Amino acid sequence: MQAVEYSLPSHRYARCIEVSKRIRWDIDHDVIRGRTFDINQKFLPDGLSQVYRLPFLNEAERRFYSQVQGRTYANMFKLVERFIGAKMLELGRDHALGDQIALEAVVRLTDEELKHQELFRRIELLAGADMPAGYRFLPDADDIAAFVLGKSTWSILALTCFIEIFSQVHYRQSIEADDTLSPLFKDVFMYHWKEESQHAIIDELEWMREDAKVGKRERDAAVDDLIALVAGVDGVVQTQAKEDARYFLDHVGRTLLPEDVAQVQAAMLDAYRWQYIVSGVEEPRFRSLLTSVIDDEQGARIFAALAPIMTPTLNRPTLPLA
Repeated sequence: MQAVEYSLPSHRYARCIEVSKRIRWDIDHDVIRGRTFDINQKFLPDGLSQVYRLPFLNEAERRFYSQVQGRTYANMFKLVERFIGAKMLELGRDHALGDQIALEAVVRLTDEELKHQELFRRIELLAGADMPAGYRFLPDADDIAAFVLGKSTWSILALTCFIEIFSQVHYRQSIEADDTLSPLFKDVFMYHWKEESQHAIIDELEWMREDAKVGKRERDAAVDDLIALVAGVDGVVQTQAKEDARYFLDHVGRTLLPEDVAQVQAAMLDAYRWQYIVSGVEEPRFRSLLTSVIDDEQGARIFAALAPIMTPTLNRPTLPLA
């Protein structure tokens, strides 16, 4: 694949601006509204937490398991939006003296990502107020951002598009449909979904714009970068899954059998890999975008690198999101 001429689709950027203006929301007035979390309700639905893989847990323990994962779920989005906002701010310069519609769309996205970071900071404080002490979110947002931003723009946009597409799928197929979840938690991700729906479109447009600039050699290097970025995500996932399993086991309220402890640890890792990697890789929209810009050899390298991550640790079937 060689670099090709690219015609900027201003009408698609314009549509994102129109929707962004129409759905604009405020953290306090629209989302939190003076509420706190009810610890008698789940945060994350079973289709994402995969708690069904731990049949020895009782109802209260299953609920706490969902709360631990839901707290990390919010923190993970706060983490990735740090580098997404920084990269989009950089990309806005490409449009600064050019298409002002595209510039406004990218600037609005950056502003909304800053708002989302603040939202998730607030959610962490609310979760911490009622959950047991000792929870730790270990990844450092600035360190992760520095690592990601050191890679090629093509690979960063591929990763960003991947993240913002799977966030849509998680909400529509799993969170939205579960009436047993905390209403506040559901509202957080409903409002997040509203704006991320436009972000995913802009990500795609910017990725395709960047792809049009590169040839075979640059794309080969970018594919290597994308593989390294996904490995980095998996490193974060492994670290936090281990930490969250420790926190859960410390506060579950009873001593589990050694084999059950091992099951909790493995299930937490599998669930996190599913949430942050596998569900995105398997999403048809992302696969279609990715395969449209890579050749067979590049695809083979990507999916060979993904193979160990895609295989569940526990010998149990993985159920769909809903």
